[in-house]
Amino acid sequence: MSSSRLLVRALVGVAALLLAAPSQAQTKLLRFPAIHGDRVAFTYAGDIWTAPAAGGTATRITAHPGMEVFAHFSPDGKWIAFTGQYDGDEQVYVVPSTGGVPKQLTFYPARGPLTPRWGWDNQVYGWTPDGKKVVFRSGRESWTMSNTRLFTVAMTGGPSEPLPMPEAGAGDLNADGSQVVYSPIFRDFRPEKRYGGGMANDLFLFNTKTNDAKRIIDDVRSDRDPMWIGNTIYFNSDRGGTFNLYGYDIASAKTTPITRSGTWDVRWPSSDHVSRIVYELNGELQVLDTKSGKSSAISITVPDDGLWKRPSRISVARNIEGFSVSPKGERMLLTARGDIFTVPIEKGPTRNLTRSSGAHDREAEWSPDGSRIAFISDRTGEEELYVVDPMGEKAPEQLTTGGSAQRFGLQWSPDGKRIAFRDKDGKLYTYSFDDKKVTTVASTLRGQIGDYEWSAKGGFLAFSIRGDNGNGQVFIWSPQDRQLHAVTDGVFNAYNPAWDPDGNYLYFLSDREFAPQIARFEYNYAANRTTAIFAAALRKNVKHPFPPQSDEVAVLTDGGTGTGTGAKPAPVEFSIDFDGLVSRITRVPVEADNLGGLSALKGTLVFGVNGAGYNGRAPDRPRQLKLFTFKDRKATTLVENVGGWAISADGSKIIASAGGQFALYDATPAGANSRKAISTAGLVVDRVPRSGTRSSTRCGAATATTSTWGTCTASTGRPSASAMKGGCRMWRTGRT
Repeated sequence: MSSSRLLVRALVGVAALLLAAPSQAQTKLLRFPAIHGDRVAFTYAGDIWTAPAAGGTATRITAHPGMEVFAHFSPDGKWIAFTGQYDGDEQVYVVPSTGGVPKQLTFYPARGPLTPRWGWDNQVYGWTPDGKKVVFRSGRESWTMSNTRLFTVAMTGGPSEPLPMPEAGAGDLNADGSQVVYSPIFRDFRPEKRYGGGMANDLFLFNTKTNDAKRIIDDVRSDRDPMWIGNTIYFNSDRGGTFNLYGYDIASAKTTPITRSGTWDVRWPSSDHVSRIVYELNGELQVLDTKSGKSSAISITVPDDGLWKRPSRISVARNIEGFSVSPKGERMLLTARGDIFTVPIEKGPTRNLTRSSGAHDREAEWSPDGSRIAFISDRTGEEELYVVDPMGEKAPEQLTTGGSAQRFGLQWSPDGKRIAFRDKDGKLYTYSFDDKKVTTVASTLRGQIGDYEWSAKGGFLAFSIRGDNGNGQVFIWSPQDRQLHAVTDGVFNAYNPAWDPDGNYLYFLSDREFAPQIARFEYNYAANRTTAIFAAALRKNVKHPFPPQSDEVAVLTDGGTGTGTGAKPAPVEFSIDFDGLVSRITRVPVEADNLGGLSALKGTLVFGVNGAGYNGRAPDRPRQLKLFTFKDRKATTLVENVGGWAISADGSKIIASAGGQFALYDATPAGANSRKAISTAGLVVDRVPRSGTRSSTRCGAATATTSTWGTCTASTGRPSASAMKGGCRMWRTGRT
């Protein structure tokens, strides 16, 4: 081979290595951008960075374990205001735009910690036009985080002052500060797509001199992120199915579309109040020139030593998502940080059954015979059902395909031949192992069907559906005619059905007790302890479950003791008399309370009791797990301050969480004395950041693809969730 050919091959090899090197690649997942002059600011890995507006290498401005978000340049570009978590909660800070020591401006305690759907408190939105004050949104005077208010705080410090609007989410001032464009509602972190309900954001103009307000943008969809440039108000809206920028001309009151992204949402736009708007698109930053109407991408590289990208083995004992129990209580089944584990009660190893760093495995349930474990996973890009052997020696087997919405609540039928599950679209399904088909059992437009349970025999499903009056109504689905049969009439709220293991009754909860508390102020009342337990006789010849009690004399017979019970009746084939079922309901002798989580065992009912809820303080008593025995007609407490519980398939054992600890109990009135603590120290996973999806990235993508409101329920033509998460997954770093 000639030397020239060797040289060419060597050069090609070097070029390939250079192209494959990720260190110089454009960084994604740049969040909450701002722009001024020749610089942009943004959040990456929880810190604030700046970079050339034309693209290039970023410079870190803040470095702290807490989050620093919502950077906004001062009008002169010398300062950056932002929301930071330096002392635990969110407060407003300023820092020199070239870097320096942050200065705290607000000190009123923030609301929180908030769930992701409510974002952050004390969220910075910008500056007053003179650059003397920072504008931010706060919930300090609000009943809920959807009805917050805009405030200003001086650069020099001092008390925060509210803007005159009584309620406001996002907002922006015009050049002289005489008018504010704002939305009275804040719901900018809510995950719903194409929402068209009463909480959809509209935009108003508020005159700070006359205190007059005028609605200017009134679309059925959300209109948010208003920005004032000259005589045009720019805003973000998903009225076309995808969030895009629009312009509202104040003089003509005409709205014009500006960007036309059909795949990715425009997110968190911010203007320089001159002629440019910077925004997120597919994890990158784009800058819009409002004069030409054209957008261009900004290629930014964030320096990174790769520390967070190294594979490692970590404990996930504090990342437990859910738990269950084996059929006879020998092992606990856990989902933690997206993997499925089984943990011994006393002896043996902890087993990671899935080891899926690149997928989110959850909702695991053991089959009644103990041979398989079913779970939900997004490893295909959509959520599907799988089964895996309890030893984890074989690869999981996929059961379903074609998933289009988040799925929940796996429940095996007692014979192990079917699995019931639901999805976010309000549908209830069954999967059959015999024909490998999915059957739709029921659907509702009012939330989800979440309290379904299989009968011990016969393959019936009981569950509740919320009616037009808002009350839950209990139904039974029959596998014979595949029809729904009403158990309750819907006059009272009824839910949480539980089958009698002997097949005689269907128990359920219903809110029928009205003995309200009377307030000391103005004699208002609060309905509390309204829930009781009821039993519906499944056949006309079934006896009353709680007949009157009476002490009677046992009659002795020749050669007998008076204690004989006679021959046992022949077993009866399970059936249900649906005719008149609604009229065969009686109350279980358990005092009405704040009950929930009802289950029926042989001769025993299991349920939780909650304290009364209060606004601003804890309930008046801790949650209790109780057992009611039919023989004694008495309820006893099994676990105090219980968080959750799971019952073994044979009804003999209960695993409960309390105070962050797990324990196994006998499912008997004296079960509190049988407590066995369960160790979760063996829960470890191999963390592979480049492939891991242990965050809301997957959930956000799935929501964007499938969660729709109003009439927009057809296919959106958007990428699959797997495509949406794949583009940014490798750039996740920092606070994970």
